[in-house]
Amino acid sequence: MESNKDEALRCLHISQRHREAGNLSSARKFVQKSLALFSTPEAVKLLEVIESEAASSSSSASSAGSTSTSGSASTDPTSFTSATETHPSASSTRHRHAPSTASQSKGTKEKREYTAENLAVVKRVRGCKVTEYYEILALKRDCDEGEVKKAYRKLALALHPDKNGAPGADEAFKMVSKAFQVLSDPQKRAIFDRSGGDPESRFGGMSSSGPSPGFATSPFGGAAFDGELSPEDLFNMFFGGGSAFGGNFGGGPVFTASFGPGGFRTTRVHTARARPQQPQEPAAPRSIFIQLLPLILLFGFSLISAIPDLFITPPVPDPHFSFKGSSRFNVERTTKALGIHYHVNSAEFSSHPIAAEIARTGKSDNPQSLPALDRFEEKVDQAFTQVKYTECQRALDSKQRRKEQASGFFGIGADWDKVKQIEAETVESCETLKRMGLLR
Repeated sequence: MESNKDEALRCLHISQRHREAGNLSSARKFVQKSLALFSTPEAVKLLEVIESEAASSSSSASSAGSTSTSGSASTDPTSFTSATETHPSASSTRHRHAPSTASQSKGTKEKREYTAENLAVVKRVRGCKVTEYYEILALKRDCDEGEVKKAYRKLALALHPDKNGAPGADEAFKMVSKAFQVLSDPQKRAIFDRSGGDPESRFGGMSSSGPSPGFATSPFGGAAFDGELSPEDLFNMFFGGGSAFGGNFGGGPVFTASFGPGGFRTTRVHTARARPQQPQEPAAPRSIFIQLLPLILLFGFSLISAIPDLFITPPVPDPHFSFKGSSRFNVERTTKALGIHYHVNSAEFSSHPIAAEIARTGKSDNPQSLPALDRFEEKVDQAFTQVKYTECQRALDSKQRRKEQASGFFGIGADWDKVKQIEAETVESCETLKRMGLLR
């Protein structure tokens, strides 16, 4: 199957990385898994190379061990470590390192305490499938980000290994952390809502093209394992650093390696002493001024651009006019362009700058130079023609409707005399526009 082939190639890639790191046992395991999923010539060849390298390394290790056993045993009995432990890649195949063998045996013998309520929470979470993230956090699918954080806070405190010693509490704590990482990320949550699977795995909705989901770019060059947060690191980040129960849970950088769906996952935690927080110094006046400088410049430019408007006289509105005379519009005038008769108010017009312009030019040698009056009368002409166009169009529409009514339905019951009478009617507004040369 194509899906098995993709997984087989991924296992083959992991096996090559373990072989380059010198971890031949892990390399052999992954190449065998690759062959079991989908047999490829590359996997067969790699297995032969690993077997030959393992045989040569075992023979050299046995010869070296026989010569150095007596000297190392007499010098320090506690200095002996296995080849897997001394290799740098061996630490990545363990979930956690204990400080010593004595502490491991003590931890296995110590019985962790728990209550019935602790056990009930563990059973409820463990009763869900690993990808039922909404059910794990006891949320609805339309929940918002605040509800997701609230549910994680409650379950993380209830399932934390320092507080809950019920069987399976560690796995339940991991399931809650995984569910929170998916549902709190909008992109991962959208992928999960579409596919219903783990968005960080190849089969959870991610395309098989591009980088393998189990790998990311390493700062040391080449491919590295996925940098998802471990449950402990996520807990520390969510609760602001240290453990919510007063102890130092984790601390320092956490490195996590994930080997896809159904694989295994390891975590290394490097603890470091917390640095004392130094009191923050008050901001210097100069830095405050630099921060406010853009606002000051913006305000200054706005003020400078508004200064010219303060010294400009606002334009005087045109005088009111009407096409019909009345007690208010008691002075009749005629436009020079179209000869339109209009009426203005004598008091308003005489106080307008146009009247002053007429008075000045009337005494000059060029009485036709009246720009203000020409602009005003141009507006009068436009208003008059617009009114007449509107009246003409309405009258023509009315004639058409009356003509259709007199014609009847397909000429049945038509009054042709009335039709001819309607057609012979003249529209005054249209005739006016024709006389002015504005309508054919």
